[in-house]
Amino acid sequence: MAEKQKAEKQIKEKKEAKKSVKGFYHFIKQKWKKPNSERVTEIRNLMTKWRAEDRIVRLDKPTRLDRARNLGYKAKKGVIVFRVAVKRGGRKKPRINIKRRSKRMSVRKILKMNYQWVAEQRVQHKYPNLEILNSYKLAKDGKYFYFDVIAIDPSIPEIKSDSNLNWICKPENRNRTFRGLTSAAKKSRGLTSKSPNLKVRPSLRAWKRHGR
Repeated sequence: MAEKQKAEKQIKEKKEAKKSVKGFYHFIKQKWKKPNSERVTEIRNLMTKWRAEDRIVRLDKPTRLDRARNLGYKAKKGVIVFRVAVKRGGRKKPRINIKRRSKRMSVRKILKMNYQWVAEQRVQHKYPNLEILNSYKLAKDGKYFYFDVIAIDPSIPEIKSDSNLNWICKPENRNRTFRGLTSAAKKSRGLTSKSPNLKVRPSLRAWKRHGR
């Protein structure tokens, strides 16, 4: 009886030991999810550097490897990562001072897209030969939101022969970010939650065109 209990205890300890083993990506995730004081200072210094750079910057590798791999990134030819800075706050359009009703002279623009979807579209506008695979948020400061956007070149043979990525080469997946088919776009369109009280479902024209 004592030997049986001892064996069961050993099996239990082995199972617990297996559960406690964490992979490399887990620690990267925790470093971004729950940063310590040193990490916070490091991220702030990074954002200071990012503010001085262009709004769209091509990167050699993802800023967050764990998140990028989770969203389909592969370190191979044809997979490109961009860091995008999107200005925070309301959107404004140029002031019109002739031949308009006062109703149409407003400068405030209601943007019915989240910042992440805007970042994806800006990359797509600048690089029309690429397709947006996915994106993820990095950080924000008082002026900008920062995102990493993963793009795919569908004309590259390495992508066409990849069984996990070649779906993006099909004609029906062209300009998917403009058509609201990326993950961030679907979230902004209200397609991730099926609440009857969500005004953006089933479309922006629903609910008497109130949109968001």
